[in-house]
Amino acid sequence: MLDIKVLGPGCANCIKLESLVKEVVSEKNLQANIEKITDREKFLDYGIMVTPGLIVNGKVLAMVKIPTKSTLEHWLEKESSI
Repeated sequence: MLDIKVLGPGCANCIKLESLVKEVVSEKNLQANIEKITDREKFLDYGIMVTPGLIVNGKVLAMVKIPTKSTLEHWLEKESSI
């Protein structure tokens, strides 16, 4: 099961990233626990300086930029097969 954390205070890009993650997980029928972290103090615990941030299975996969849908699909499928 994927452990996915979307970090962001609730800005438009953070919401967009969270929606994209949920869309890919649903479309690809992946088993995932998706957590939205909005507490700015916790961002640094994950090494995220600027949001939005994406952590999958403990790895920082994106920070600042929102990945394309195809890139996100590739990342999540790769991580789910590990």
